Amino acid sequence: MVCVLPGLGREKGKEGEERVVASAGKMRKEDTLKLISAEGFEFVVDRKAAMVSQTIRNMLTSPGSFSETEHGEVTFPEISTTILEKICQYFYWSLQYASGKETEFHIEPELTLELMMAANYLHT
Repeated sequence: MVCVLPGLGREKGKEGEERVVASAGKMRKEDTLKLISAEGFEFVVDRKAAMVSQTIRNMLTSPGSFSETEHGEVTFPEISTTILEKICQYFYWSLQYASGKETEFHIEPELTLELMMAANYLHT
């Protein structure tokens, strides 16, 4: 299942799999970041949205040569596709909320524990 939010779109991958991408196909590559789930599912998100995560922000802005910075990709071998998709949705929701648009962010009860563990790791 792929959920499409404002600012997100769908795209077919090399293997024919569907993935969520920043709908700004007009965005420059340096303005996006690819987040990869444990199953290899790729989410291309706006870099500003990904910076909601303190962990990702540290990877991208710390001195030194992190491969994540060089390649614009961050792999999360312990985060499932379903949870990473919800995290990406949260990144965009957080940006909207910070700009004054107050809406609810719905979390399915069955995702709560795994989502809390991922949020703790990502410092979101």
